[in-house]
Amino acid sequence: MNINRLVKKAQQGDKKAFLKLFQYYEEDIYRMAYVYVKNENDALDVVQEVAYRAFKNIETLKNPAYFKTWLTKMAITTSLNLLKKNKKVVQLKPEYEEFIGVEEQDALLTITLQELLEQLSEEEKSIVTLRFYEGYSFKEIAEILEIPLGTAKTILYRALGRLRKHFKEADTCE
Repeated sequence: MNINRLVKKAQQGDKKAFLKLFQYYEEDIYRMAYVYVKNENDALDVVQEVAYRAFKNIETLKNPAYFKTWLTKMAITTSLNLLKKNKKVVQLKPEYEEFIGVEEQDALLTITLQELLEQLSEEEKSIVTLRFYEGYSFKEIAEILEIPLGTAKTILYRALGRLRKHFKEADTCE
């Protein structure tokens, strides 16, 4: 599939080309959104919003080679906006969870990579996700997040240090 050609067709108004392009990257967008919003329904909402925004604004994309980067940045922004919006929603108190059928699990067994990632800042989480889940280079990460290359590296190494520390703490609890 020639991405650049499809992007150019989509920019000229070819709806089928846009649909083909978006479907090609849909799973990547979903995974990125899920890392942030942590549930299927919200991640699907983010994918839908990204599809809408991308379709409406495809003509603003200057370089077709950066289509995936453009979508990824849009997914991160949309996910963060959804999280901000949801912070205004009153959450159910944990002591009432037993009344809605939440299953209890052994706390030691529930420590996963996802939970370790949750202990990172949004910026650290973005960089770790883009680097290791999506396979972006430091240069691409710096472009997506609009930060200097050195800053992207520093944040990643700081985040990895925090992850190691939290992993060791979790490991010693067992």
